[in-house]
Amino acid sequence: MRAKVPGSAANLGPGFDALALALDRYVEVEIVPAQKLSLQTFGEGAGQFEPEEHLAVQVARSVIGHDRFHMTVMSEVPLARGLGSSAALAVAAAAAAGSPDPLGVAVALEGHPENAAASVVGGLISACMVGDQARVVKLPLDSVLRFVLVVPDRALKTKDARAALADTVPRADATFNLGRLGLLLAGLADARFLVPEAADDRLHQRQRTPLFPESPALLAALTASGALASCWSGAGPSLLGIATSEQAEAVADGARRAMEKEGVAGTVAVLHADLHGLVLGAEPLARRN
Repeated sequence: MRAKVPGSAANLGPGFDALALALDRYVEVEIVPAQKLSLQTFGEGAGQFEPEEHLAVQVARSVIGHDRFHMTVMSEVPLARGLGSSAALAVAAAAAAGSPDPLGVAVALEGHPENAAASVVGGLISACMVGDQARVVKLPLDSVLRFVLVVPDRALKTKDARAALADTVPRADATFNLGRLGLLLAGLADARFLVPEAADDRLHQRQRTPLFPESPALLAALTASGALASCWSGAGPSLLGIATSEQAEAVADGARRAMEKEGVAGTVAVLHADLHGLVLGAEPLARRN
């Protein structure tokens, strides 16, 4: 069986560990029966792991109960860049292995549901754990919006990004984020209401800035170039500019100039939201080494 899922940008500023947006960069996993385990990988992360160590193999083995299969993995989602690569891979592997609940499999591995939920459902979602079950709500998203993704050529492991956060937060900071979250959701539903302040945050972005010191300048450049708002993508170091379709290319050009000025190597792309999420039996992605 073959499964394709989108990667995702989580948090989106004030929606820490609750919001995520599926983007049109994909992970595909195909599994066919075989006499023994074998693995082919293409695209992002290709050749970095032995078959037994690969997350997709481990997930599929746990679902199927053995490893007598050949797996092909094709990924357009960079690893350790705040784009939900591990969640997307876990969802795709679980679905290709025949799991009736690929979201549950991925959440059990991730420990939080928002990235995996975006990969399964698509679009803009809010997710949380209610008891031991992930609850997911698909939220309105204005079709005029595009997403300018800035991906630095540097990795940031989620565990390191988590370690930068405080165990407790002041009440004023929690209240601040809740207020900004309302602004953000209104603006994502109707771009006419989206303002830069909607992506402000006090829970994680400032705390992680020492791990990516150039990020404030790049975020400012995104909005100065025409983005309606800008934020970290997940735990970073990727950054996201939220723009209209008319302004997206100008925002991308501004991001490239800012990266050159700051001496940050990497890529910039204008992406669409993926509205479909998990697709079984999809047409294969173009495979590249």
